[in-house]
Amino acid sequence: MRWSRRGRRPAAVALVVAIAGVLLAGPAAAGDGGRPTVDPSAPTPTSPSPGRVPQGSGPDGRTVGGPQLDTRGLVVADGAPPLPDGLTAAGWLVADAGTGDVLAARDPHGRYYPASTLKTLTLLTLFPLLDQNRVVVGSVEDENMEGSRVGLVAGGQYPVSLLFRALILQSGNDAANALARAAGGVDVTVAAMTETAHTIGAYDTVVGTPSGLDMAGQSSSPYDLALIFRALLADPGTAAVLATPIAQMPPVEGRAPGFQIQSQNPLRTTYPGDLGSKTGFTDAARHTFVTAAERGGRRLVVSLMDSENLPVRPPDQARLLLDWGFALPPGIHGVGRLVSPGEVAAAPTSTETSFSAAPHRGVAARPAGGSGFPVAPVTLGGAALLLVAAAVATVAGRRRATPTLSEAGVRRPPGRRPPGAPASPPPPPEGWPSTPP
Repeated sequence: MRWSRRGRRPAAVALVVAIAGVLLAGPAAAGDGGRPTVDPSAPTPTSPSPGRVPQGSGPDGRTVGGPQLDTRGLVVADGAPPLPDGLTAAGWLVADAGTGDVLAARDPHGRYYPASTLKTLTLLTLFPLLDQNRVVVGSVEDENMEGSRVGLVAGGQYPVSLLFRALILQSGNDAANALARAAGGVDVTVAAMTETAHTIGAYDTVVGTPSGLDMAGQSSSPYDLALIFRALLADPGTAAVLATPIAQMPPVEGRAPGFQIQSQNPLRTTYPGDLGSKTGFTDAARHTFVTAAERGGRRLVVSLMDSENLPVRPPDQARLLLDWGFALPPGIHGVGRLVSPGEVAAAPTSTETSFSAAPHRGVAARPAGGSGFPVAPVTLGGAALLLVAAAVATVAGRRRATPTLSEAGVRRPPGRRPPGAPASPPPPPEGWPSTPP
């Protein structure tokens, strides 16, 4: 599978048109005929579900990727050696990113809270829509974002290319907010992410935030995270963002000096052939992780959801699965496959079917025909037209430039505020090891 760079602009224009349809059609259309949606009015989840999470499916009710993936337990390719010990994540998947063959999985379509692994979808969605050279001015809202922040300062000037790196390297929720603002706002970005997920067949993914901060109803699955990461690897631009080791944040006169940020990827220097990773952690999601590596011309992708650091850290569980996958002999057939973009039929718009399952027990699902996104009434009609027009103008005038890394600056210890930075520093990164909440 390869996302054509030549077709990026037409595809981006088509995506904006689709977003316009969602925003302007109103709540019934946004609900995708009863598909699961987020519920911004519900309390923010603060702990994992006490029971089993719901299982996702395609828009026609069938399992995306093949019937063998319709399982809440383990499924392993015939003739494969035993799986390694220490795989404690509630849901995981290992697949060949080249052929798409799923080699093994546990609860592959379980709909778990994604935490910051959802930022991989933010990158996949916004990368073709935003000019890499465009400068975004930091806002007070960016400074005050909850959770992990890279340290954007109100009034600071940040190129889009740098914000994408801050999004992935340091899991900056402030960077996610700034990128969403550049794309027309959070509502437009959430709609665009949903459209992208459906385009590639990631129907277990329900988007509520560009950052992955928990929201009732938000979800993804081990299968979907692998789909998204595979798509990122297929494009040289987004693959370069995943592989970036360091980046330099610019100084803001009178507010903060410049500082260097480093990749939080725990496998970058420890696993041969690593192609990039994305970590995630919230109280509700626990630890989530998606990664990929290449060996002998073969690429594998691994995703894990709802895991703990003990007894085996998620990155080390991923390492075990990568080693296991690379050791499989030739000729092993998968138990399913990662679908190609556009392969899964679009969701029906009829509101006759009902999908009552919420991402976690005790979280009410929005009824069939309800609003699929947290779009306030003011964003519909004329305001939505303005947002879509702004996005169209961005795409139409986009000039692609090869992102470049700035010169390395002074290393800033994780979680430390440089002299002159805002009084409210970014919290520590969300990588491993971590302390219990």
